[in-house]
Amino acid sequence: MASQNIYILGIESSCDDTAASVIHNGKILSNVIASQKIHEAYGGVVPELASRAHQQNIVPVVHQALEKANIKKEQLHAIAFTRGPGLMGSLLVGTSFAKSLAYGLNIPLIDVNHMQGHILAHFIDEEGYSKPPFPFLAMTISGGHTQIVRVDNYFDMTVIGETIDDAVGEAFDKSGKILGLGYPAGPEIDKRAKLGNPKAFKFTKPKVDGLNFSFSGLKTAILYFIQKETKTNPNFIEENLNDICASIQYTIIGILIDKLKRASTDTNIKHIAIGGGVSANSGIRQALKDGENKFGWTTYVPKFEFTTDNAAMIAIVGYLKYLENDFAQNNVAASARLKI
Repeated sequence: MASQNIYILGIESSCDDTAASVIHNGKILSNVIASQKIHEAYGGVVPELASRAHQQNIVPVVHQALEKANIKKEQLHAIAFTRGPGLMGSLLVGTSFAKSLAYGLNIPLIDVNHMQGHILAHFIDEEGYSKPPFPFLAMTISGGHTQIVRVDNYFDMTVIGETIDDAVGEAFDKSGKILGLGYPAGPEIDKRAKLGNPKAFKFTKPKVDGLNFSFSGLKTAILYFIQKETKTNPNFIEENLNDICASIQYTIIGILIDKLKRASTDTNIKHIAIGGGVSANSGIRQALKDGENKFGWTTYVPKFEFTTDNAAMIAIVGYLKYLENDFAQNNVAASARLKI
């Protein structure tokens, strides 16, 4: 079947990005994303506004994805969509649209787990990027998720560690809010961290059993630290912003790498792949690269456009499921808390 010309349309609408992508036998032909700027004013995603924006964006985004791929909708073999996890209102828009389109074209419907998408994005055919061999460890880090997953096959995945409270992206955003930075704060902290001293200020790493993570305590520690320092020096943030950002980022990266190192030792797996929006962070990428020399890892980082929420990762999962005839029924329901 893999030798056929298989075209899959992927649709992603789990949070605040409406995305559509066409894949042809594992190679991405188009990857269109409509981002929602409206949430910046609120310092975070507003679910009701997100679902309304998805309704406005989904038709033109899908149309553009087909146009860029230079195919007609009648050439599609299946429609893949994000079933969950994510914001329920946002998921419902993508789910309803995918169901209707698949029904209208009389082609199979394929439901995709968003978290599997981040992991299987590594299997998109992309020149200059190698694919991890099984088994490998995947660390998925984003605004809503922080997980370490053991991957034994495309659809044989086991979560061996995850956050018990805030995700790593939330740790960056909440720290940024304390410092008066915009939303999302991750890219700004990353940019300023390059100019600062990562050991200027010491923040205690939370003690969490096993391979699980916790970031809420770190956010509280940063808040108390800033309150204390600005009490004696009102200009403390302004005068030390780069050093503060560097120290926060250094602490967060340390937490991630410590757990990843332990996971690698416990499983005896040296192939490490990362995904999710926070994997775009330059400090995390460098720390992962350093792990190749320090711990004997082989590391895999997908192309930047496949790390954030996008439909290409949904399309590759759809393609892999299509090869196994793993299709969804038309009564499949979106699930905000879907597990791997």
